[in-house]
Amino acid sequence: MENKQDLDTQTPQWIAAWSQYLLQQFSTDQLQIDQAKLLIEEILDANMHGDSCIVRHGQNLQCLGHLVVSEQVAQNQVVPFVYDEQYLYLYRYWKLEQRLATQVLRLQQQQIQPIDVTPFDDLLVDIHQKAALNSVAHHAFNIITGGPGTGKTYTLARIIAVLHHAIPNIRIAMAAPTGKAAQRMGEALQKSLLDPKLQKFGLRLEQFNPITIHRLLGLGNQQLPRFNQRQPLPYDVIVIDEASMLDLNLATLLFEAVPEHCRLILLGDANQLASVDVGSVLADLQQVPTLQDHRSHLLTSQRFKGDALIGKMAQFIQSQKQVDLEQSTLLNDFENQVVHASTLKPIPLQKDMQDIIQLEYLPEEIPLADLALYYQKLSWGFQSYFQSIKQYLNAENSIDYIDIVTQTFDQYRILTAVRHGMFGLNILNLEMEKALFDVIPNLNRQGDWYVGRPVMMTYNDYQLGLSNGDIGICFKHRQQQGQFEVYFPSLNKWISATRLPKVIQTAFVLTIHKSQGSEFTHTAVVLDQAATKLLSQELIYTAITRAKSVVSLLVDKNAFSQSLRIGTLRRSGLVNKINKNNPLLMKYNK
Repeated sequence: MENKQDLDTQTPQWIAAWSQYLLQQFSTDQLQIDQAKLLIEEILDANMHGDSCIVRHGQNLQCLGHLVVSEQVAQNQVVPFVYDEQYLYLYRYWKLEQRLATQVLRLQQQQIQPIDVTPFDDLLVDIHQKAALNSVAHHAFNIITGGPGTGKTYTLARIIAVLHHAIPNIRIAMAAPTGKAAQRMGEALQKSLLDPKLQKFGLRLEQFNPITIHRLLGLGNQQLPRFNQRQPLPYDVIVIDEASMLDLNLATLLFEAVPEHCRLILLGDANQLASVDVGSVLADLQQVPTLQDHRSHLLTSQRFKGDALIGKMAQFIQSQKQVDLEQSTLLNDFENQVVHASTLKPIPLQKDMQDIIQLEYLPEEIPLADLALYYQKLSWGFQSYFQSIKQYLNAENSIDYIDIVTQTFDQYRILTAVRHGMFGLNILNLEMEKALFDVIPNLNRQGDWYVGRPVMMTYNDYQLGLSNGDIGICFKHRQQQGQFEVYFPSLNKWISATRLPKVIQTAFVLTIHKSQGSEFTHTAVVLDQAATKLLSQELIYTAITRAKSVVSLLVDKNAFSQSLRIGTLRRSGLVNKINKNNPLLMKYNK
């Protein structure tokens, strides 16, 4: 369901088809059928854009006849649509919200063994990080939020150290929604565990081994989890990173599998994009009054200090939530406060370099002759990668260069909002391929495969052990001469190229949605007019915060101003359901 608005021409057909299917046995007058069809199409369209429900607005639901019931009746009867005091739902999403709300309340009230954190006071200095440690020490359910560089993983490492020391034989699971996010979690955790203050705890990354939530739950091809309410996960602590990516369905399956007396810790940044599928679970949970004592928000950024430009841009985006400026004023403010527009230039990457942001505006009409120049500018960031492939191909013992190739590839990535069009994912990937073959003209190619082709899985393949979002790079087969093999660094796994699906996606370029959980030294963000319907503050915020040091913006003025100005608010009844059934709410309001 990624980039749903990129498929606008297809949307009316499938929505109309589903509406027609639901109304096939609907026996009433034509006026009511027409009203019902419009209502069904409205809710299906809302679901397609991530909302779990639509506001009733006093609508006459009688037009839906026996297709709709109240939530009281729906407790014992399955029908296509359900309504409550405020919203109208598809039964599936109403039921998922009911189930998730029940689990949130269970975890909120769940009793765990409290831990005295006084002996560990020297592990953390920041008051917000200390609050997070204290919360996990006393609560079963915990939410730790913060922007990039505020030390979520740094804090987590210390929390884990304390739990590991205080509870003998503690079993800890760590997971993230995608393979790339799990890999990044592992890398960040490894770095934190090397801190001298944590050496005495004897922690090793191998003890935790972050994986995807799908793998954690044992989700198979039928999407039925191995671990659930009846068969809960065998852990004492479960940590979920990049929790902003949790959709309603996955969150429900996860929460239901959390056992009694287990701590659940959600880490994330709710300013990032919400899940691709229906729901905005992390953002919703932050609005629950009785969960405020379970939430710690980290504020001090270690990554973007002082005048760091990426941090400035992130703050600029957040500041626009309270204002609504005209395009010219908004872009002038951006140029005065962050960076002036010019033209993109090659940026040599160095260790501990100062932040750099480049901004170039695309013209309203782009002559075809000029497209090659823009593609060339976007390919500059891959030149080090292309050279590393050359070294690999020319080396006597090429296996020694595999780590160099994979590490160099992760230095730069192009991010776009759409799949189609001259600056969409598909064409940009083809253009980056051409740039590679320009550098290495004699590069052997067999069908879609060639050494250096980066690929990304777009669905979960349980037979291959690959998850949606896992990224690999094509190399020469280590045993079979003339064949290709793909290495997936996040899994330390090799798979023959012939075993991978034909629909696997080339990954020089990622959609911004798919980049969540990743981090690159340099990101190029491309937004043209075709992206206008998709843009939001959350989208541009997610894109620029994927970068550690350099952001290159190649953007249409209208598209860019919209991304700075328009926020996303998903409609959901989850908070209402939690509040309505929460016996602690009355006490909290007192």
